[in-house]
Amino acid sequence: MATFVLAGCVASTTLTSSPAQAVTPPGTYVFTANSEDDSVSVIDASTNAVVDVISVGDNPQGVAVSPDGTHVYTANSDDDSVSVIDTATNTVAAINVGNYPQDVAVSPDGTHVYTANSDDDSVSVIDTATNTVAAINVGNYPQDVAVSPDGTHVYTANRDDDSVSVIDTATNTVTAINVGNFPQGVAVSPDSARVYTANGGAASVSVIDTATNTVSSIDVGSGPVGLAVSPDGSRVYVANAGDTRVSVIDTATNSVVEIDTGNVPRDVAVSPDGSHVYVANGGTSVSVIDAATYSVSVIADVGNGPVAVAVGTVPPPAEADVAVGVQATGSLIAQRMDVKARVTNNGPGTATDITSTTQLPAATANVTNLPDACTWNATSRQVTCTTPALAIGTHTDYAFRAHLGLLTVGLPLSVTTSRTTSAPSDPDAGNDQATDTCIVITGLLVLC
Repeated sequence: MATFVLAGCVASTTLTSSPAQAVTPPGTYVFTANSEDDSVSVIDASTNAVVDVISVGDNPQGVAVSPDGTHVYTANSDDDSVSVIDTATNTVAAINVGNYPQDVAVSPDGTHVYTANSDDDSVSVIDTATNTVAAINVGNYPQDVAVSPDGTHVYTANRDDDSVSVIDTATNTVTAINVGNFPQGVAVSPDSARVYTANGGAASVSVIDTATNTVSSIDVGSGPVGLAVSPDGSRVYVANAGDTRVSVIDTATNSVVEIDTGNVPRDVAVSPDGSHVYVANGGTSVSVIDAATYSVSVIADVGNGPVAVAVGTVPPPAEADVAVGVQATGSLIAQRMDVKARVTNNGPGTATDITSTTQLPAATANVTNLPDACTWNATSRQVTCTTPALAIGTHTDYAFRAHLGLLTVGLPLSVTTSRTTSAPSDPDAGNDQATDTCIVITGLLVLC
């Protein structure tokens, strides 16, 4: 095994935080858990600018992003909670978990969140649909947690008994595998075939073959505490808190390159495309490593005590363009109009909780043939219809009959349908209203 040290040039740029935003726009972001000021910093990966700082629970020690980018989770050690940040609104909710949670991980399908609870030797399992919490006993002082990309297993690095606990997610049964001394970090390869632990007491990384549970070892820098695997599985990046270096393991050869970051690494995360590596330095900064050249830059003043880092892609806000239309048909033999109101979802999201209102002319005396989803208000002469949900590209028609009272020849009779409410947000107000107009020809004849 060959080991190389790259000192390189470390460029430092001081970046100040922008005012807090109501939402996080779509794009790739770096999230740091700042243990000393109980916050999460949001860094735009395209500019390396800190664009927001969000208050969370007490002493956040771990941070994770949901696979769809809609939520960020922190493990808050001093108040035994998980903070849940909704990236669409940056609102924060809290969920109580086990004693002294030090790390958090999300299942590949986003349905479960796991915390490593050091002081009660357990993993809390949060059902993200209901926020209910279950507990699973694991090894002694679990300090880190990771989920296999195939979702079949959860792994904890148990610092005080030099082991990894393996939870079968189908049965919640637990097995143990002995690894190196003082394991403080754990990560899984993209194909779920390898599990890596950062062994702080041995300056090594243990490599578990998940097919056989056999363990091998690779020497790295001093005091490794956190690690991450590149998206293609070709590299493992190790944060060595005992020096100022990040070790880079070539998984094909197990050779190691060490990159001097100029700071004290505490945790590490890789961008979704594998092009950059982000290192939480524990003081007030994040180091950014170019994965192609191993050059290092520094984002200063991200927050106090960034001890954990995660990267994720925030999606565009959910939208559904709900359009309405209306058609009125007159009668040759009676004082009435047949009305058909249409509600259409143009996407891009599924539309829910849709309310549409059709305003009928003042000459309307009564309405019949009303669908079950609609109600008639005789005072306002309005028909209100509710649509629970519409898939993209689908529509619903509501047909009813408006009976008319005394008519004046030449009188225009307008029928207007409007979108009143819908969810999620509607991006186009231009199609929220439609009108059709009829003309009174005789006392009985209405032409539309």
